[in-house]
Amino acid sequence: MHHHSQHAIFILWLATNFLQNFSHGRKKNKMTLKEKINQDFKDAFKAKEEKKVSVLRMLNSAIKNRELEKRTKLMKGNPVLAEEEVVKQSQLNDEETLAVIGTEAKRRKDSIAQFEQGGRPELAAAEQSELKILEAYLPEQMGEEEVRKLVKEAIAQSGAMGAAEIGKAMKVLMPRVKGKADGGMVNRIVKEEMEK
Repeated sequence: MHHHSQHAIFILWLATNFLQNFSHGRKKNKMTLKEKINQDFKDAFKAKEEKKVSVLRMLNSAIKNRELEKRTKLMKGNPVLAEEEVVKQSQLNDEETLAVIGTEAKRRKDSIAQFEQGGRPELAAAEQSELKILEAYLPEQMGEEEVRKLVKEAIAQSGAMGAAEIGKAMKVLMPRVKGKADGGMVNRIVKEEMEK
């Protein structure tokens, strides 16, 4: 009898622990950005939102391509790594996913500029609506004033003098603006401020 009650207590302990871990895990493991994009893709598919489906399908394939690159690199660097470990380590984290979204968004911005210059407003508008879908996943973009303030701070902190030391300032600046500001604008402002 004694053995049975011990066994029952052990089972109860296991169950309680499992439930605690499970609910704790659920709270802790909030959806990754990649999972959110997948979920949004499924929702858009059900709702027959064709534009969103096509943009997110392209985005998903860009993410998969990036993961494939990571996987290839990992396998070259660690030929003895088990396959499931390679798959696990090549999953993109949120920051890497954001970088892919940023690249896709930049591609749309470049197209918009080209179409506007080429007098094709209808094509520019189509790209604009795709850009809007992508930008929903990006952090709020900084305006020029905010970027200029950060650029000045980075130059002062890094002690960079003149255009030759632009790399010094960039090292301090990039973590603060990465994914939050347009790269072209950041470069332009850094050049302007360094040439003063």
